[in-house]
Amino acid sequence: MLAFVDVQYDGAVGLAAAVTAAAWTDAAPAAEHVVRVLDVLPYRPGAFYERELPCLMRVLEALPVLPTLVVIDGYVELDADGAPGLGAHLHAWLGGAIPVVGIAKTAFQGSAFATAVTRGGSAKALFVTARGVDVAEAAGWVRAMHGPHRIPTLLRRVDRLARGDASR
Repeated sequence: MLAFVDVQYDGAVGLAAAVTAAAWTDAAPAAEHVVRVLDVLPYRPGAFYERELPCLMRVLEALPVLPTLVVIDGYVELDADGAPGLGAHLHAWLGGAIPVVGIAKTAFQGSAFATAVTRGGSAKALFVTARGVDVAEAAGWVRAMHGPHRIPTLLRRVDRLARGDASR
């Protein structure tokens, strides 16, 4: 089982969402989970994971079983030397036993190490990083995901759930 996770914030409250799927190419989630997290730490430059990781942990703990792979909206690693990003911290929290793939929508200065993936005729790339699985293989999975647009269907769905918009 794959779990796609995302978090949105309203002040000190986080809304963490997860959608699960059996395969990367699935058009619809097998299940959806949303968890409201109170007392979220404020954003601190260079330590984004301190704010986001507790929320992701809560939504993953709400799943009936742990997934075999987790996909985050963001970077697993922050540079070519493997400086830990949110996904690396999540991978460590999972004991290094569950691969984590990061799909970031934006590049940042120094992110040329990430594997760029274009989809749906868009010239704008997604940026893939990973721990516990080969990044080239992960990029292939992202490229093959369901959906005609740049943002795959399951990522769009988890983003909407985290925004509190389950109706679309």
